Amino acid sequence: MSKWCRAAAGVLKATAETQSRRSYHTIQAVPREISGHRISARDRAQGRIPAVVFSRSYVQRDPNDPTSVVASSSVSRKLLLTTERKQIQAILKHIQLPFFCSTTFPLQIRAGSGSSTILETRKLHTDEDGKVLNLVFVWAEDGTQLKVDVPIVYKGEDVCPGIKKGGRLSQIRTSLKYLCPAEHIPAKIEVDLSNLDIGDRVSMHDVPIHPSLKLLSKNENIPVCKIMATDIGEIEHA
Repeated sequence: MSKWCRAAAGVLKATAETQSRRSYHTIQAVPREISGHRISARDRAQGRIPAVVFSRSYVQRDPNDPTSVVASSSVSRKLLLTTERKQIQAILKHIQLPFFCSTTFPLQIRAGSGSSTILETRKLHTDEDGKVLNLVFVWAEDGTQLKVDVPIVYKGEDVCPGIKKGGRLSQIRTSLKYLCPAEHIPAKIEVDLSNLDIGDRVSMHDVPIHPSLKLLSKNENIPVCKIMATDIGEIEHA
């Protein structure tokens, strides 16, 4: 049984500027002219991973409705690529899912054109053993608006007052969806727990982000996490 890992937003670019938002790993690929089940199966048998790139940009129709985001254009500029399984597996050892899909990578297209364009990972298809079968990317030049599921990383559990009193962290959300300019897609967002007591929570609007990002939620007061008491006695003690 295979499965798709939808990307938070793994971004690739052939240039190396703005290293703070890009990985030092370079993904290399070669163009392919034909597709199909048999061709893809042959590529996988030879240690390669089929990949496809297409264009997509999003706009917000109603400024007062953060969920009114639609594709601004139809799919175009489709490009078929092939990557080496060994290099993808090596990168995944250093940058595991879901962060692989929200990290910026330099991209080198050998024996072909288009190597100066940003790409965003949209899907990663694996089998039941975790072997990568397919990669799906989206063109994402600077200025392009993209919908991105950004993974949440919780920090400060070791000093969290509520946890020290015996409480536990309830992770309500593992990611948040944003409309992002391609040049400001974050690999992750961090939620600080170091000042939370039992009963405290962090809502969507409390999460610090780049000002260019737009949260795609009608209710920004929805909590992403909460410090829960394990029994009524701990609430009274707190």
